Amino acid sequence: MTTILPQSSAPPVTAVGPWAWAKKNLFSSWLNTLLTIISAAFLAWVLITLLSWAFTEAQWNAVRDNFRLFLVGRYPVQLLWRIWASLGLIVAVGGLSWGVLARTSRLFDRRGLVMLGILAASILIVLGLLADPTSIAISLGLLVLLVGTAFLGQQIGQVKPQLGSWLPLFWLLTFLLAYALVRGLIIGPQVKLDDLTGLLLTLLTAIVSIVLSFPIGVLLALGRRSELPVIRWLSIVYIEVIRGLPLVTILFAASLLVPLVLPSGMRPDRVLRAIVGLTMFSAAYLAENVRGGLQSVPRGQAEAAKALGMNPLLTTTLIVLPQALKAVIPTIVGQFISLFKDTSLLAIIGLAELLGMGQSVLANPQYNGRSSEVFLFIGLIYFLCCSIMSWASRRLERQLNAPKRAVDPALTTNRPDGGGGG
Repeated sequence: MTTILPQSSAPPVTAVGPWAWAKKNLFSSWLNTLLTIISAAFLAWVLITLLSWAFTEAQWNAVRDNFRLFLVGRYPVQLLWRIWASLGLIVAVGGLSWGVLARTSRLFDRRGLVMLGILAASILIVLGLLADPTSIAISLGLLVLLVGTAFLGQQIGQVKPQLGSWLPLFWLLTFLLAYALVRGLIIGPQVKLDDLTGLLLTLLTAIVSIVLSFPIGVLLALGRRSELPVIRWLSIVYIEVIRGLPLVTILFAASLLVPLVLPSGMRPDRVLRAIVGLTMFSAAYLAENVRGGLQSVPRGQAEAAKALGMNPLLTTTLIVLPQALKAVIPTIVGQFISLFKDTSLLAIIGLAELLGMGQSVLANPQYNGRSSEVFLFIGLIYFLCCSIMSWASRRLERQLNAPKRAVDPALTTNRPDGGGGG
């Protein structure tokens, strides 16, 4: 007996050309046509005005002369090879991860090739104006490394698809190795944590705070739904108190109070105290996002797992929590993006992160009146980093929501015992 598989219920995919899409979405009625023309005219005016200012009136010497300060701050010049090596390590692991996750699809379609070309041209234009030829060559080499490791990861992923489940561990080890390399913990001399400034400090505090706040936020969300009154009320008090305070207050409190609760003579670096404040703040908001996802999971899921004999721990970690996190991926990534932008407040407590380094540059009388150029450059860096996080979030959502593959036809052939494959 042959088992007949049901047809997929996914809607048919129809290809829509750009003109048909524009007619349907932008010019479907006289009102939409009018709004489209007005909006296009306004955007064109803003873009032309901005480009005219950038190429005719703006003076970018404040950015060009201090380009290295914005990126790595006062990191020793003779040790900059550590930064490049760490960045190359991260790019290589990123390319491998991309290839492993995209092992069943094409890495570059026509749009992907166009985006790659735009990225290479942007590197040439921006770094050509702001950086030295060595930096341009290394940046293009990193781009080639990304593409090459992506193709390599795709080949490896097709042979060992189970490698995708180990990617989080690979990323954790990569971050630890890159951190040890930048600090000089592997090859001396060492660089103090408080000496890290600029974009390097922004990325360090944001990444560490994101990694630490995620598990803490998940535990707080589970604790708020716990049946034990002590755990539930402690979680509620922590979440509501932290959410009721501004981040600046928490940063000042972490900077002043953390040394008081530690043993005498133990005084952590200011960067560590700032990371504690950012983690505490983000974990409280993340807990509420995760709690919303937990409430969206039908109760029948837990009841079915209990009926199968699973204990509460396995039910939560294997059944309920994965569905909850999948449902709130956009809000979680939104919280991570907010945390990344909130690192700009570290300048208030005396840390020269990206914005603080910009203020230090503007304090030089040589660059009086160049605040527009400096802040626009800093804003573009924040926009680029946040856009990358948003793109990764959308790609992850598409992969998790992708329809399951059809069952192998070989499984539907007749079996010797007369049963159908399934």
